[in-house]
Amino acid sequence: MSSVKNQFVVNFWGVRGSIASPGPGTVRYGGNTPCVEMVVGEERLIFDGGTGIRVLGQSLLAHLPVEGHLFFTHSHWDHIQGFPFFTPAFIKGNRFHIYGAVAPNGSTIEQRLHDQMLHPNFPVPLQIMGAALHFYDLEIGQSIQIGAGIEVENAPLNHPGQAVGYRVSWQGYAAAYVTDTEHYPDRMDENVLRLARNADVLIYDATYSDEEYYSEHASKVGWGHSTWQEAVKIAKTANVKKLVIFHHDPLHTDDHLDHVGEKVAEAFPNGVMAQEGMSISLIPLIAAAKQPAEVKA
Repeated sequence: MSSVKNQFVVNFWGVRGSIASPGPGTVRYGGNTPCVEMVVGEERLIFDGGTGIRVLGQSLLAHLPVEGHLFFTHSHWDHIQGFPFFTPAFIKGNRFHIYGAVAPNGSTIEQRLHDQMLHPNFPVPLQIMGAALHFYDLEIGQSIQIGAGIEVENAPLNHPGQAVGYRVSWQGYAAAYVTDTEHYPDRMDENVLRLARNADVLIYDATYSDEEYYSEHASKVGWGHSTWQEAVKIAKTANVKKLVIFHHDPLHTDDHLDHVGEKVAEAFPNGVMAQEGMSISLIPLIAAAKQPAEVKA
């Protein structure tokens, strides 16, 4: 296998939660809402279509024609609002396979993406997109195969209105994308643990700290998001190699996230804060982990 094909790279195009938050206080970590790209073997997998997908789309224009698999966790606004601005979807010759679980009200992901582009909410309808768009309804808990041996699992998450998390496995490597989810007070979520099991990279919704989440004056209990402290617990319990803190609160500035990052690194040395433009290659990560420890005289 060539070096080009032998790849498992995770690229972060949008890492902010709830609402895009551009400005001088969010320059370093970024203000775009969720979009994570995984380039696995010869396949391109995209998770969520927040405003970050617009930036991804601009980068793909240099590689036309493109084909990709786009997975949605759910259709809350911050996870779909960038899709109408995903330029490659408007270009004939491109092809995108789009996946999502049916919502509790029975609407498919195709219906929900279609509805957000209806007049008067948007100037052009979904049907004007020139790329070949193929929509698939996922069953909760379903595992699907993509390309040459790529497995994509999903599991339900604890979030208002329903959301699903994903796990991508290929040639012994695994990356878990777990957002939006709220932890349980009395136990760890078995669905999250299953997605995260022995993962080389876990991307986890840690919008808050425990102090914010349990605040007596502004509690976030029931809001559908978790904390960095819970992320560390999950990572340790599931034997995760690298933890990525994701879905940053729009009120959290770069300086605030720097401070959180220091605490995360203390609690889990291979824990990092998600940043726009960040790229993680799992294959060197695995290769390094398999090297014998250096012996010093």
